[in-house]
Amino acid sequence: MSLVNRYKVQLPSGREALNTFAVVRDAVLVLIILFVLSAFWPFRTVPTGSRGVITQFGAIKGIQNEGLVILAPWEKLALFSVRAEEAKIENADGSTSDTQPVKVSMTVRYSISVARVAEVYEKYSHDGDLSSYVQTATQEAFKAVTARYTAPDLIAQRARVSGDIAAALRTKLELYGAQVINIDMRNFAFSDDYMKAISAKVTQEQLRLGAENKLKTVEAEQKQKVAIAEAEASALRAKADGEAYANLKVATAQAEALKVQNAALAQNKDVLELRRIEVEHTKAERWDGKLPVNMYAGAPIPFLTMGK
Repeated sequence: MSLVNRYKVQLPSGREALNTFAVVRDAVLVLIILFVLSAFWPFRTVPTGSRGVITQFGAIKGIQNEGLVILAPWEKLALFSVRAEEAKIENADGSTSDTQPVKVSMTVRYSISVARVAEVYEKYSHDGDLSSYVQTATQEAFKAVTARYTAPDLIAQRARVSGDIAAALRTKLELYGAQVINIDMRNFAFSDDYMKAISAKVTQEQLRLGAENKLKTVEAEQKQKVAIAEAEASALRAKADGEAYANLKVATAQAEALKVQNAALAQNKDVLELRRIEVEHTKAERWDGKLPVNMYAGAPIPFLTMGK
């Protein structure tokens, strides 16, 4: 058998060739249709927490809210996040008004203003991530604020410092279409030497306050003792005054009684004389005429009074 006959391939007939070509053609058309539909599918979805930026040949044509969006074949949709984002700033450094270096780590939470999505998309970010801008702005705000405080005030008024940083940062981020939600300050610290000096000062202050409190306690105790002594003296004085007053009243009453008695006696001398005569008369009536046997010198002899 010749080589030609040995390796001869049987070619399909004309009808079979046409059928094969039609199958391939249909498959290609289906693929093309699927590709076109996938590339130019008009229905899109904007998820919650996002905005859809519709562009046409690179130009922004509109902003869509959450939900279903129908696009023309020549339009494109980019998703832009308006959720709260956060930027972590590590070891931001500054200097106080008394030239003390200070460092802080912060977490800044922010979000894009919905009304300025188109501006932010065009100028700064296509997805709403402004962390690099936030970090730079936070560093600048921290330096500006700490320069207005002394180191002791920066420690004592930490809440106020945080508020000032937030206010300064809001002003800066407003330029980028973002709004500050809150700021968390972490690892607020000075140099080691300054922290040791602060610790020593705090210890001295505590000792001073302890001594002052002890002195105040002693003073309070002394004042209490003085008050007790004064109260006791006042009580004794009041008692003495009361007794003296009572004695005075008694003496006055007695004197008044004597005055009354003397006045009564002075006014009733005749009555007394009459009573005396009555007594003598009674004695005379009862006398038996006998003189006393014993008489002492100077004793009166009864009823021997001689008239003129």
